[in-house]
Amino acid sequence: MARAAKPRAAESSKSPARLEVRTAKAEDVPAILALISRAYPGFGNYSAGQILGQINNFLEGQFVAVLEGTIVGYCASSRIDEAIALAPHDWTTITGNGFGSRHDATGDWLYGTEMAVDDRQRGLRIGKRLYDARRALAERLELRGIVFGGRMPNYAKAKRKVGSPEEYLAQVQEGKLRDPVIGFQLANGFRPIGVLPAYLPFDKPSDGYAAHMMWRNPYVDPNEPVSFRVPRGVESVRLATVQLQARAVKDFAEFVRQVEYFVDVAADYRADFIVFPELFTMSLLSFETDKLTPMGAIDRMTEHRAPIVAELSRMALRYNINIVGGSHPTRTADGSVQNVAYVCLRDGSVHAQEKIHPTPNEAYWWKIKGGSSVDVIQTDIGPIGVLICYDSEFPELARRLVDEGARIIFVPFCTDNRQGYMRVRYCAQARAIENQCFVVLSGNVGNLPGVDNMDVQYAQSCILTPCDFPFARDGIAAEASENIETLTIADVNLADLTWARAEGTVRNLADRRFDLYRVDWNRGLRSGEASLEAPTTGSKNPGGG
Repeated sequence: MARAAKPRAAESSKSPARLEVRTAKAEDVPAILALISRAYPGFGNYSAGQILGQINNFLEGQFVAVLEGTIVGYCASSRIDEAIALAPHDWTTITGNGFGSRHDATGDWLYGTEMAVDDRQRGLRIGKRLYDARRALAERLELRGIVFGGRMPNYAKAKRKVGSPEEYLAQVQEGKLRDPVIGFQLANGFRPIGVLPAYLPFDKPSDGYAAHMMWRNPYVDPNEPVSFRVPRGVESVRLATVQLQARAVKDFAEFVRQVEYFVDVAADYRADFIVFPELFTMSLLSFETDKLTPMGAIDRMTEHRAPIVAELSRMALRYNINIVGGSHPTRTADGSVQNVAYVCLRDGSVHAQEKIHPTPNEAYWWKIKGGSSVDVIQTDIGPIGVLICYDSEFPELARRLVDEGARIIFVPFCTDNRQGYMRVRYCAQARAIENQCFVVLSGNVGNLPGVDNMDVQYAQSCILTPCDFPFARDGIAAEASENIETLTIADVNLADLTWARAEGTVRNLADRRFDLYRVDWNRGLRSGEASLEAPTTGSKNPGGG
């Protein structure tokens, strides 16, 4: 008997979602910046580093709304302790200058840092969807609720009629006055608990004021004391630092073989990162037949940039390891020369970090120019930073990287005597303590006759930690013996940093006095500067909070 034909499975009629709300990713940063420019014309925008900081410091709290592949909404949040969240404050202070660096992993309130919605998509209730995502996060984390400063963009126009911002807020609540932002927040279950003066000084439509808005989590008893602890988990990273012998080589290929030897060994030890010293490529001048002036030597070195980067990238892919390629002289588009670190990741991407502060010696002999930006590099292990030698002696650079989320800072260095080395070493240890991060040093040893300014080298490469209970007693995870060529390897636990920043004996990051000082890297950013121009009309977006 013939069998009946098996019925075909019905083809799925489900189409891909047109609109989704998800956590933000580092690659979303350009689209988020473009969105904020559209949502708040006339306001200064964030820097890319500030948005990266928000994402890196608290990934769970940053949401984007994506409509058919385009980001049309963004909201940013941090966890904040109740004593700070409910006290008077301004936006710059509570957001850590816009980086989200006041995030406290033990905080019992979710604080709304930013809300931006594309005005062209108002009918899709994107603001409500983002608020719902934030509310769901607060419930899942069992936080007391959500707090933020809400803009009052109609207050300046109504000021003469109503008087104080408190009276304006009361009349908006009573329905006597209309405010598009506060009205939106009231409709979403938030209630004002006061007014925050000088919250955003450049917000002229709000006259600088903001409504101190709150939503209480109904699943948490407000009278029940809560205590959050950071789990002592394990996020192990294996770091390798090369203390490289400066030596003469007969050609480019021999130099590459020496570098690859250390990459191979570090990969055999399953290291996640390997770092080489500053200007470790200067051995390439040893096979030059012509007598070169210092400037001629640097010009010749710039010709090796492309093949060096290509070889480092090849090794990173082949050996499945992230390589911090020391530094190499690089010719820029304007014809000047910079000292640049090339970071070749095991996914094939290549990143560059220029030295910001050339030493007097570099500037005099080689006419090295300083760079103009320092930013984190996103890796499969998380965000990292690079400070080349002298840059480690300027604390604001490391603080910038940590504000953007870096937990490991690599310091390739090149020093010719113990005094120079100790300047770098002491400053790097200070950076590890004050920023509660790991700092990895890699230096050259030996001598390189015939190469100007590279005659002798002194180094003791090391892996440094903060000084607190989870870390090594002396703040040194590992260090090389002085002035010998070697590879130094250590495992570090990134989770220890999270714990120390929230519950350590001292909490340098959390205890900063944002109300007294900050470092402004660029004018025109979201940093509370009074000189910024605000829109002349109230925003139609559910801005603020």
